[in-house]
Amino acid sequence: MKKISVGVLGATGSVGQKFIQLLANHPFFEVTEIGASENSAGKIYGTHINWFLEGDVPEKIRKKEIKACEPGLDCRLVFSGLDARVAGGVETTFAEAGYIVVSNSRNHRYDRDVPLLVPEINPDHLELLNIQKYGKGKIITNPNCSTIGLALALKPLVDRFGLEVVNVVTLQALSGAGYPGLSGLSVLENVVPHIAGEEEKMEKEPLKILGKFNKDRIDPLQLTISAQCNRVPVIDGHTESVQINLKEKTSPEVLIEAWQNFTGKPQKLKLPSAPDQPIHYFNRPDYPQPRLHRMLDKGMSVSIGNLRSCPIFDYKFTILSHNTIRGAAGGAILCAELLRAEGWFD
Repeated sequence: MKKISVGVLGATGSVGQKFIQLLANHPFFEVTEIGASENSAGKIYGTHINWFLEGDVPEKIRKKEIKACEPGLDCRLVFSGLDARVAGGVETTFAEAGYIVVSNSRNHRYDRDVPLLVPEINPDHLELLNIQKYGKGKIITNPNCSTIGLALALKPLVDRFGLEVVNVVTLQALSGAGYPGLSGLSVLENVVPHIAGEEEKMEKEPLKILGKFNKDRIDPLQLTISAQCNRVPVIDGHTESVQINLKEKTSPEVLIEAWQNFTGKPQKLKLPSAPDQPIHYFNRPDYPQPRLHRMLDKGMSVSIGNLRSCPIFDYKFTILSHNTIRGAAGGAILCAELLRAEGWFD
């Protein structure tokens, strides 16, 4: 089948570069347009970009002209890696002009008619697109980078046992702050115990993701989540220490079985970016570790380990997920693959 033409908005930033890298040889999508700020518009991508990812700028993109982030781009789908300070208005403008927008930015995540999508968890939330006000245009968002790993770990537990309360403490990688991010003097030999807005996202976003589609809205999951977020000197890979209380009590062995057997629609459809196994469980108490496990299934799976009983809660365990792949560009691309499979580009 002919590839779908796509544009990348915010293509010079950290998430935009990851979009460019992951889409370089994609079987469904072809990057035909790249957009960035007015300071970059009109320049040639390969000579203008401060490329800081491993490898070179993909050859097909190197000679492309950077365009302004305005409708008129020759594509049907745009991936947005825009800064939240400008993303909301730009994405709305593109949707109103008939583009399908898959956004990594936070601006539209809580809109009543916008799916906050993790394809293995809530593919039915795409029904919200039928009531969006943009005509042929649509907006779909993927969650915050730290939310995705938590939501995937919680989904099998919510379905089988129910949850009463969740406590999570994150150790978040430097790449989550974008480029150039924090200074070396701030992060070397240090932990920064605050990430602006992060705790609020982690406490709110999973409730929509794990909520139920109800005709024209999402009824959020009734669950209390408490989050504490820290920036640590790791380049890629968010680690999360989680404590839970279950509604229906069960054994550690049954919890592990629920994680190991979990799959979703992306696996059934064999979507290109879908991990074969969305959740990997490790019996070793010192696993998972960012350096060893962040790239499992090309960075698209979640690793869990060190499940044990807790004297305050029922259980505690550790999660690891790749924040710029599963938690950003890769997760958004998987959303677009599901849109294609569901016929939204027909």
